[in-house]
Amino acid sequence: MSNMTTSVKDRPDLTFDNQQGEQGFCAFIRGLPQKSNNTIRLFERSNGDYYSIHGDDALYVARDFYKTSSVIKYLGGDMNKGIPSCTLSRLACDTFLRDALLNKQMRIEIWVQGSKGQWKLVKNASPGNIQAFEDHLFSDVEISASPIVLSVKLGIQKEQKIVGVSFADTTIRELGVSEFIDNESFSNFESLLIQLGVKECVIPLDEKDYDLLKLRDIIERCDIVVTERKKSDFTTKDIEQDLNRLLGDDISVVTLPEFEMKHAMASCASLIKYLSLMTDENNLGHYILRHHDLSQYMKLDTPALKALNLMPNTQEELRQSLVEILVEDTELRLSIREEHLKNVPDLHRLAKRFQKRIASLQDVIRVYQVVLKLPKLIEALELFDSMNDSNKELIDEIYNIKLKEHYSELEKYQEMVETTIDLEAADHHHFMIKADFNPELKGIQDKINKVKEEMDEEYEKARSFTNLSLLQDDWILILSVYRLERILTWTKNCILKNKILMDIDATCIRGKKQYLELATQRNGVFFTTTKLRQLSTSYFDSLDIYEKEQSLLVKEVIDIAASYCPTLETLNGLLAHLDVIVSFAHVSVHAPIPYVRPKMYNKGVGDVVLKNARHPCIEVQDDVSFIPNDVSLIRGQHEFLIITGPNMGGKSTYIRQIGVIALMAQVGCFVPCTEASLCIFDCVLARVGAGDSQLKGVSTFMAEMLETANILKTATPNSLIIIDELGRGTSTYDGFGLAWAISEYISTHIRCFCMFATHFHELTTLSEEVPYVCNLHVTAHIGSNSSGGRDITLLYKVNEGVCDESFGIHVAELANFPDTVVKLARRKEKQLEEVTKHEEKDDKEKFSKEVIEKGSTIIEEFFKEIANTPDIDFMDYKSILERISTVKNQYQEKIENNSWCQEVISRF
Repeated sequence: MSNMTTSVKDRPDLTFDNQQGEQGFCAFIRGLPQKSNNTIRLFERSNGDYYSIHGDDALYVARDFYKTSSVIKYLGGDMNKGIPSCTLSRLACDTFLRDALLNKQMRIEIWVQGSKGQWKLVKNASPGNIQAFEDHLFSDVEISASPIVLSVKLGIQKEQKIVGVSFADTTIRELGVSEFIDNESFSNFESLLIQLGVKECVIPLDEKDYDLLKLRDIIERCDIVVTERKKSDFTTKDIEQDLNRLLGDDISVVTLPEFEMKHAMASCASLIKYLSLMTDENNLGHYILRHHDLSQYMKLDTPALKALNLMPNTQEELRQSLVEILVEDTELRLSIREEHLKNVPDLHRLAKRFQKRIASLQDVIRVYQVVLKLPKLIEALELFDSMNDSNKELIDEIYNIKLKEHYSELEKYQEMVETTIDLEAADHHHFMIKADFNPELKGIQDKINKVKEEMDEEYEKARSFTNLSLLQDDWILILSVYRLERILTWTKNCILKNKILMDIDATCIRGKKQYLELATQRNGVFFTTTKLRQLSTSYFDSLDIYEKEQSLLVKEVIDIAASYCPTLETLNGLLAHLDVIVSFAHVSVHAPIPYVRPKMYNKGVGDVVLKNARHPCIEVQDDVSFIPNDVSLIRGQHEFLIITGPNMGGKSTYIRQIGVIALMAQVGCFVPCTEASLCIFDCVLARVGAGDSQLKGVSTFMAEMLETANILKTATPNSLIIIDELGRGTSTYDGFGLAWAISEYISTHIRCFCMFATHFHELTTLSEEVPYVCNLHVTAHIGSNSSGGRDITLLYKVNEGVCDESFGIHVAELANFPDTVVKLARRKEKQLEEVTKHEEKDDKEKFSKEVIEKGSTIIEEFFKEIANTPDIDFMDYKSILERISTVKNQYQEKIENNSWCQEVISRF
């Protein structure tokens, strides 16, 4: 039985005391203020035993969560007039909230009914602000990514756009700030969003601010939730005292360099207010403030992030040395991965639970289990034996010395747990203080043990009566009933609620009062006895009494555990770093062909030379035999690669794998090559795919132009540009003209490494004008088939030179197009080729070579004259038109005396 089926079957029923109560609640629902479409309202019932959902929210839950409309019940009328409603059990609600907040980027409101019957909003959450729901979201599931919320404020300084941001990670109590100059496309801001993995963005409420509208578009393009707050929240009136209280340092925040970032501080003020950080005393003195420097990270725009299937770090050499150690030492790598780091929880989150005093003894035990792992991990790292002394020193410096320090600090924690908590009971998932600490606890424990003995006796008695002793142990199961969730969980080795027996033939128990049949399954019947049920009730009542009696002692244990939070947070970062390095080594070794360590050059020097490069995502797919290719990007020789060739021939894979390899090298991982050397890139910029956004009114071609404009404004000589097709969303002539102009600008003005995959074969002639441009093509074998047509085999190999055919019609054949369509396409192809040849011949006969060369010089001088206009970048549209008109008058006589110039102008 699936979890979803169980959640539907065990869904609580929503009932009211009388019809008047139902009608009154319906009137309340209809009178609620309007909310955004991505907000879900939940109404708490029976002190949190379950929740009800109403209106469109109920329809969404039924469709998206339950996957059935049968859960819908209509309140206050029929299907036409009533309010659609459904319910969620506590366990189902936790699952739904986890998906809605962390995956669907939705907002949540929890409403609770007060003592006077009035409903009040008591909790709300958004993807970046989940503080109120952490117990729901992560009670039994570890967080996979921190929910970062960011606030932004724009300003103008010396005619330049200033972006001030502040971001917060409430899970680790960290505030960050950054302030930087940005361009018209806000490409630096977009890179920042990607670097931080932002889930929610807070912006000032101003519908008339054009720059804010552009920011909003960028945020939504990155699939980040936008929250608007009034402008008065973005003031720095109280920021000094608020930060001093949150940071708790002896040094005033005024002395920090970050305090001089006025726009960032304004954003920080709005963020503190939005997250209500000052209202929680547990936050005071526990936050840290850091400065996020954009220049320390590789920049990735949104298209690059999607194209490369993807985290950068300036310490790639150190990381690669650590990866190399673990690649070579298989025993150390496996022991760390399979033994020492396995099942290590998120210590940051547990530390936060300790600080907020909402932790349980189970959380104390989870930390204790990590502490127990540390000595063996330290021993494994100490036993590492290398012929290279520097490797041993590196392991000691990065890990061993720090681990020993943390363990020495946590030894008293280990001693405290072993002294106070019943570890034997914890092995059976019972978390309690040792009974020896209190005489009353001892008495209750004796009663619990006596009840357990009686349960065992009754259990064996029932087995003997029904002849179940002849069956295998696997048939004897224990049923655990969680009271709130009403979910049945089958386990084998623990006593939680009722001992249940299973019989293939149930005839021996039917008709006997002392046996209670619970459920019938395909392989038998589950049942219990009257006495077992009574003993089970007594057992759990005693446990409840024990829990109440030990509550004060538990509070003291939690208080002691909370004092170790700084050590736990530091240890968590160290173990996470080790986990990343081990993962890099693991994938490097277990790839179809092992990865190699790349040689890295400093920023601004060195080339990209890859031997037998492969795409790491494609080569691991089933039934794929990947064809590797060499890559050579050489400064001053091969800086701009134009790749042509047939559709489905591997052009896109070739250029994307280079971007992926560059990223892997800079995060410190080995790369899928047999030999590799790379330089450091400050950003990877990509224009790939073809997609429109109809809801935003952006066509395919407009999306291409916006992304390309951002590339041209952002790229530096130390960037890597990947362009996979350009200019396809408009006419052939317009598209080719743009592709040529963009390629020429990148190869002559920016002078960064660039790869351009295209079907504009005429673009390959750019190599004749720009010496840094090199032509490559993906190969295909052309033969003849039995019917006299061409038989094309794609070889996926990249060689130097030009391919003047795209074989698009061949791809249509592979897609099983009707023969009549394919034949018509071939006829039209031949007609167009004949027309093109005829036009080219006419042009050559119409104008002499001398006229064409002289006309080209005139047009080139014309555009240079305009481009050299002083301060043209700061001129308005009207002034630019006036300048063009002036230059046109200067060249009017030359243009009129050249027939080729007149012909070219007439075509515009």
